Amino acid sequence: MRNRARGGRVVLGAVGVAMTFAVAGCGAPPWAQGGNAAPASPSPTQVSSPAPQPVPNDLSSGSTQKTVTAGAVSATVNYWSTLSMDKWTPTALKPVSLSMVTTVTPDDGQKVYLQRATMTAVPGNETQSFAPLAAQTDQSNAPGYLVLAPYSYSQTFNVGEVPADATFVTLQFTYEYLVQATPTSDEYAKQTASDTLTVAIAGGGSAG
Repeated sequence: MRNRARGGRVVLGAVGVAMTFAVAGCGAPPWAQGGNAAPASPSPTQVSSPAPQPVPNDLSSGSTQKTVTAGAVSATVNYWSTLSMDKWTPTALKPVSLSMVTTVTPDDGQKVYLQRATMTAVPGNETQSFAPLAAQTDQSNAPGYLVLAPYSYSQTFNVGEVPADATFVTLQFTYEYLVQATPTSDEYAKQTASDTLTVAIAGGGSAG
C-alpha cells in the first residue's frame, strides 16, 4: 500500500510540472516585453535652406514715377523701358527712358532749365558691386532745356553689357538745373538733384 501511494504522488508531481510549463508558455514573448524592446531610431532632422530673396526691381511693373527736389525746384520724373524685364540680360542693350516736368516755389514767373542730365549704371549682386559703366550725359547749350510745366523733357539712355555675375544694376541719375533769378533776368541759380533706380538683371549671377 505504501508503495502505491508513493507512486501516486510521483504522478501528481509530474502533472504539476507540466502545468507549470504550460502557464509559462502563455506569457508574452521576450521581444514583446517593454524592457527588452529595441529603441526606436531617431528621425533624421531636416534642415531647410533659406529661400533666395527676390532682387528689387523699380521697373518690375514696367514703369515708375519719382519726385526729386533741388532747392526751389520740384521735378516729377517718369521712368520706363521699352525692353521687357525678362530680356534685361547681361549682354543685352537695355534702354531706360525718362520724362520730366518741373515746378518752382515760389512761382514768380521765372523759368527753369535743365542744363545737364547724367546716368551712371553700376552693376552688382548681393555680395559685391562691379565697376560702373561709362557715364552717359545729355547736355544742352545755355541756359538749357525748358522744363517748367507745361514744358517737359524726355530722353533715353542705354545700359550696356554688365558682368555675368551681376543680378541687378543701379542707375544713378543727376539733374542740373538753372533757375532764373527773376522773370526778366539773365542771371541764373544752379540747383542739382539726384535719383536712383534698381533694375534686376534676368539670368544674372551665373557664378552662383
